[in-house]
Formats: sequence, structure tokens, C-alpha cells
Amino acid sequence: MEAWQILITLGIIAFIVEIFSSGFIAGTIGIGLFFAAAGNYFNLEIKWQILLFATGIAFTYFFIRPVINKLGFRKNHVKTNRDALIGKTGIVIQGINPAKNTGRVKIDGDDWKAVSLNKEFIEIGTQVKVIDIDSIVLYVKPLK
Repeated sequence: MEAWQILITLGIIAFIVEIFSSGFIAGTIGIGLFFAAAGNYFNLEIKWQILLFATGIAFTYFFIRPVINKLGFRKNHVKTNRDALIGKTGIVIQGINPAKNTGRVKIDGDDWKAVSLNKEFIEIGTQVKVIDIDSIVLYVKPLK
């Protein structure tokens, strides 16, 4: 095997490692290895191959990696599970009574155990807003 083939093989291995890691660091090294392999293929001196390797890493790290990170790690995630319930409104289907520890609320067709946030009695049919959630118990307050 020639040196450029070894460099390409190492670049492919770096991309395989990148599949199992995050941050696109192994990918930048893989691209640097491809640049160095091109230099070796065209019989450039070793110092030029090292310079191509460093240039490939720098180019990828400063120009391609930020784009990949921006596309891969978006800030506006869709709320799911617990976070999706907070702020929603529902209807009391069993009176919320702190003295008897009873109360159920229906939200989007689902039936949830509910506790009054202010320890007050809330009657059946009252619209409530979810303020917090603890495990499977919703803390609600009536909408007025």
C-alpha cells in the first residue's frame, strides 16, 4: 500500500469514529487526512503534506464545523412530555378537594390527578391551568 492509500484509510476510520462521537472533531481530522493524502498522491514534500493536513483541519474546524453544529443542535425544541403540559388548560372532572386529597383534570383527552396550587377547593367543570407537575400529579389553578 502506498502512503496516500493509508492516509485515505485513516480518514475513513476517522469518519467512522465520528459516527459514534459528537462535536465533529474526528471528522475534521478525517478531512485533514484526505488533504494530506492528496498532497502525497501528487508527490509533494512531507512539509507540504503536513501543511495540507493542518489546512484541512483548520478549514473544516473554522468554516464547516460551525455550520454542522448550528444545524445539529437547534435551540427551539418542541416541548414534549412534562414541559408540554405546563401552561395547558383543562377541565376539572372530579372536584379538587385538598382535605380529601381528591381531584382529577382532563387535558387533551387524558385524565390526570390534580392538586390545587393554592390549596383551595375547585368544583367540577371549572377550567384550570397547569402551573407545575410532580411525577404524575398536576398542580393547577382556576382560570377566572
